[in-house]
Amino acid sequence: MTPDLRVYLVTDPGLGGARPVEHTVAAAVEGGVTIVQLRDKTAGPAALEAVARRLLAVLQGTGVPLVVNDDVEVARALGLGAHVGGADAAPVDARAALGPGVPLGVSTYAGRDLLPGEEEALDYVAVGPVWGTATKPDAGPGIGLEAVTRAAGRNRLPVVAIGGIDAARAGEAVTAGAAGVAVVSAVMAAADPRAAARAVRESVDAALAAREEGR
Repeated sequence: MTPDLRVYLVTDPGLGGARPVEHTVAAAVEGGVTIVQLRDKTAGPAALEAVARRLLAVLQGTGVPLVVNDDVEVARALGLGAHVGGADAAPVDARAALGPGVPLGVSTYAGRDLLPGEEEALDYVAVGPVWGTATKPDAGPGIGLEAVTRAAGRNRLPVVAIGGIDAARAGEAVTAGAAGVAVVSAVMAAADPRAAARAVRESVDAALAAREEGR
């Protein structure tokens, strides 16, 4: 089953100051986040698994899934989904390791086409950076909303727009064809993550409703 991708929170432990990541995530889910990706480039497997377990505790009963960035082994050990990039496990290999029934996504920076077999292995594709972002400086310059529209038109999989997205831009990305938006600093660094997530969710829902009415 494809997860609800409307508001896709990507964690960054450096953005919340002294506030624990799980506190930010709990508040953000209350505000309307629909899926959470654990991303921590500084953590080794043991530390990543420890954070994942804390996040699972706060997500219990919410229906919001947790996926692990990059580390398919940690994801498999916990029965979670994963998100992979160009330098990580190939989507087909990641799906073989994880098995069915858990979400698997891939970052397609600059909106590259999927390779043979990838579409069957994946549940969604993340396209970006739509706008330039300091959160992931190696992602390159913003590729614009046109790339979101192209990706949504040529993929049967839902598209998540990522890169420089906040509440003001979320609706634009959805109008361009995205099924949802990935947010990092807009929520992780917010003084009130609950309110920040709610603003993004409202923007996304309004754009989805308008798009549905226009069909």
